[in-house]
Amino acid sequence: MKLCIIGGTGRISESITKLCIQLDHEVYLLNRGNRALPPGALHLQGDINDENSIASLIKDHYFDTVANFINYTPDQVERDIRLFAGRTGQYVFISSASAYKKPVAGGIITESTPLYNPHWQYSRDKIACEERLVQEYRQTGFPITIVRPSHTYDRNAIPIGVYGSGGQWQVLKRILEGKPILVHGDGSSLWTLTHSLDFAKAFAGLLGNINAIGETVHITSDEVLTWDQIHMLIGRALGIEAKLHHVTSDYLVALEPQRAGPLWGDKNQCAVFDNSKIKQLVPDYCATIRFDTGVKWSVETFLQNPALQKEDPDFDAFTEKVIKATTP
Repeated sequence: MKLCIIGGTGRISESITKLCIQLDHEVYLLNRGNRALPPGALHLQGDINDENSIASLIKDHYFDTVANFINYTPDQVERDIRLFAGRTGQYVFISSASAYKKPVAGGIITESTPLYNPHWQYSRDKIACEERLVQEYRQTGFPITIVRPSHTYDRNAIPIGVYGSGGQWQVLKRILEGKPILVHGDGSSLWTLTHSLDFAKAFAGLLGNINAIGETVHITSDEVLTWDQIHMLIGRALGIEAKLHHVTSDYLVALEPQRAGPLWGDKNQCAVFDNSKIKQLVPDYCATIRFDTGVKWSVETFLQNPALQKEDPDFDAFTEKVIKATTP
């Protein structure tokens, strides 16, 4: 197949790009060229936000599938409809499982779970994008497939509940130094983590899949962990028993209102998924990378790569302030 991946070098999309190349697809990456491309990828260099130049760039191309990993707002979706209508047999929009209404009745999220998130504009924008694409599919047959990832990580990312703008390293550093780290709530809410390599297997099975046209599907692992277990496994990967300090999400949001979306709108709630639909569309899909294995790979990468070891003294001071204020 001839594929166009818009982005293609990010946390999720790079694993997909590499797998599709291994599967002998003709893979074009449409991006600005700020990162090195995986070997075997073809490059369409340009800024997707410059619609006229992209229209000229792709005028002689027809793609079996176009997948955009950097669409966040309805106006960007409108642009892609104009650019790719008649130029692709499938347009894949990357939405987000944070769009689901939580808590969910019955405790298990399916694709028919209502979409509603009053706490996070990011999620509301994704919902609006989905609604616009469904409308276009119904009115003109624009061949959409909507994919909702949940919390997906790779070697360069560690799924931590509360961290600062500098990234996750400061939390790892605190664990290594024997200092307590913050955990939102009481640490017992259930969460689902998916390694990007597992996500890529399911995603690749949707590409060019005629049964996926017009469909919406989430892709996650079937492994479910509490946030306490997640942080303890991170500590175990570091060879240190993590010291956990529990703080209510309400308190954290009161101190830093920008945490409302990620906490109230996502991590504060349980997220357990029924993956029956993706397994029906991609019968050989099975997530096989357990978190205790995947996080070891991530921790090794952080410890071996100084570029990922970004100090965040402001978050460290914030952590100490919260611990002092909430310790009896």
